Amino acid sequence: MKDPLVVGVDGSPQSRAAADWAAREAVRRGLPLHVVHAWLWQPLAAPIVQDRDTESRRADEVLKEVEGELTHRYPGLALTAEVLSDAPVPALLHAAKGAEILVVGSRGYGALVGFLLGSYGRQVIAAAECPVVSVRAAHGRPVAVPEEGEVVVGQQGGVEESAEVLRVAFEAAAARRVPLRAVRAWSLPPVYGYSPGSMWIANQFGGLEPYEKAALEQALEPWRLKYPEVEVIAHVEQGSGGQVLLSAASDAQLLVVGRRVRESAVGAHIGSVAHAILHHAVCPVAVVPHA
Repeated sequence: MKDPLVVGVDGSPQSRAAADWAAREAVRRGLPLHVVHAWLWQPLAAPIVQDRDTESRRADEVLKEVEGELTHRYPGLALTAEVLSDAPVPALLHAAKGAEILVVGSRGYGALVGFLLGSYGRQVIAAAECPVVSVRAAHGRPVAVPEEGEVVVGQQGGVEESAEVLRVAFEAAAARRVPLRAVRAWSLPPVYGYSPGSMWIANQFGGLEPYEKAALEQALEPWRLKYPEVEVIAHVEQGSGGQVLLSAASDAQLLVVGRRVRESAVGAHIGSVAHAILHHAVCPVAVVPHA
């Protein structure tokens, strides 16, 4: 059985937009979709306390409403739904185990909201074992992005470090039958940031920019061979990672970035580039954990 896409909903416009995007993605990839809604009885935390049965019925109603909408729009979709008796963060992390992708909603130019309140979004993205896609909402539907737009992926580090990020990006581009723009941003670090060895390697390539281009091509090579049908545009640009990626993805339909797995992280750490992109990118953003 194929791993499902999982989407978290809470009845908000942001989560409904995420559910709609997840359903279209599941149909596109031929995957099942599992919709989850977290509900935990916490009468002392509620500003207006209702009885347990009333809130329980409302939790079921939220799920049924989303199920009905998705079934109507996507009749061929393999859909399951579940109310999880837990707080949002542990509920989503539990549901994401074994998932192909976890999808959440976000509002424009701010923190993730709706199903993920306050810092919850960063906690989930920082801890999830699978890629997490953040989808922006406009009037309860995903923000319109060009269907013919590219998939854009940020590549950094070496072949092994970026392998999982590139896998997700190539799969997305192949499923959409659109080009993939692979972006590697580079900047001039302080003199003390260079080691004699790294400077020697850069000089062998004729300078830093040719070295960065060669590093990008080396990382892309095994994925070009695996997905020969995907047109790949290698994009190397000097500048900060966040700014370069946001510019490259201005007309993209999906932006894929990585975040390093931190075994002993304190708090929610997703990296400065992913943080900036999640706040400002218009298109859906996939954040992929990697070693």
